[in-house]
Amino acid sequence: MRELLLVTALFLVYKAGRAFANGHELRAFHNADRIWDAERAVRLPGEGSVQALLLHGEPLVRAANTYYAAVHFPATIAFLAWLYWRRPDHYLWSRRVLALVTAAALALHLLMPLAPPRMLAATGLVDTARVYGPSVYGASPQGDSMANQFAAMPSLHFGWALMLAIGLIAAVRSPWRWLWLLHPLVTLLVIVGTANHYWFDALAAAALLALALAAVRAPGAGPADAVQLPRTTVAGPAGVLR
Repeated sequence: MRELLLVTALFLVYKAGRAFANGHELRAFHNADRIWDAERAVRLPGEGSVQALLLHGEPLVRAANTYYAAVHFPATIAFLAWLYWRRPDHYLWSRRVLALVTAAALALHLLMPLAPPRMLAATGLVDTARVYGPSVYGASPQGDSMANQFAAMPSLHFGWALMLAIGLIAAVRSPWRWLWLLHPLVTLLVIVGTANHYWFDALAAAALLALALAAVRAPGAGPADAVQLPRTTVAGPAGVLR
């Protein structure tokens, strides 16, 4: 119960901080222009190339919008809950890393408000959630009481998804564990293709996660080393318990 309350408190503080950071439209759009120009200067592929793939079919773009809206929080909660019950050491490590990343992201949201590419006319991108649904944002950023729409950088959708994959790869020993990397990969394509984030937003999230991982000591023993075999008592020939 204490851990549930702690995680809930962290989430509420984050949501309150995002709401406090709302506004600053002029700065957010100015920063968006700078990010867009910087991406073109370093010749990153246009976000529109990913969106064009999604727009090939309405079911595909709706699936991407649903993934963006419905997977982020439930997947992270399920990840932490599973670690709490099955890998307590990895749970503490993952929770601390996620808390650091989230706190740093909130600070960046306050210092650098950023309009997402779906709001920037220069991108020519479609706001797929508004056009095709479902959407987690209000019709007007100024009137949206549920989220700060000017908090594009860094992308916690990507940062949390990447930590989920890293945490599970570290906590399990199945040869299939590397497939968890599909989650951040799909998340990256979704956040870019739906025009909710720039490439730089994901890069910033990955950089913050790398710093948090360097700052928080990982569990010293893998799960295989932590398994406790049941003790059995077998009477030997001399009556010695083995």
